[in-house]
Amino acid sequence: MTIYLERDGELVEMTEKSYDAEDRLQKLIAAHPNLLAGAEERDRRDRWVLIQREVAVADRPDGAGRWSLDHLFVDQDGVPTLVEVKRSSDTRIRREVIGQMLEYAANGPRYWPLETLRAQFAARCGKRGEDPDDVLRSAFGGEFEVEAWWAAVETNLREGTLRLLFVADQISAELKAIIEFLNEQMTRTTVLGVEVRQFADEPGDNRTFVPRILGLSEQAKSVKTGRRWRRWDLEQWRKLHEERRDAEDVAVTVGCWPGRGPATSRSRSAPRCTIRR
Repeated sequence: MTIYLERDGELVEMTEKSYDAEDRLQKLIAAHPNLLAGAEERDRRDRWVLIQREVAVADRPDGAGRWSLDHLFVDQDGVPTLVEVKRSSDTRIRREVIGQMLEYAANGPRYWPLETLRAQFAARCGKRGEDPDDVLRSAFGGEFEVEAWWAAVETNLREGTLRLLFVADQISAELKAIIEFLNEQMTRTTVLGVEVRQFADEPGDNRTFVPRILGLSEQAKSVKTGRRWRRWDLEQWRKLHEERRDAEDVAVTVGCWPGRGPATSRSRSAPRCTIRR
């Protein structure tokens, strides 16, 4: 495959190049996590922050890390995303990497206390002279609620709502078939392959990266029950209810909208619902 770069009115031929080292691809993903979204539409694209590279994974409580995960990201909905990176030339890219990822997914969430993940993220930000909360708000938006997001991360870890990503320059048909099978069998965990193909001109001065998502079949979409985190207020919930309610719902929810804010543990003037049966 060849692509062309327009420069100064001329077309520069860009041919596909293999990565000279796995670490090159790992660093690329760590620095540019948007590559993991593939060709998703911009307004629907998932966004991530990197918690840490080379994350230790234990196999028992208070145990030392038995394995090391290439990258741990978390997306805007608080869904932990486990990433393993391999070049297509690595003979371990099929059987061994699948086994590794399943070990990470089975043990990591069980033995990753939220405090440890927050400390790792803070340490990584500290090395770059950044404030962790500012990094999150920059990645996810200025109105982002930091504590609510971390609470969602903890819930997703506990419930097994995860994303497992196998990243390579090329993913073989055999690995793609395994990814699709796993994705169709798992309800809370999403399993995907991400190809990040590299193209360069002859001198190597210009490079282009083309990501592609593999493994999300229509059958896999239909079996997913994982929930995306969202903080609702009463007005948002009411609006959605008005749009979707059936006639019999009115008898249940009448009297729930006195025009005040949602109930909280600190408010005695919170609305009360009249339930009619």
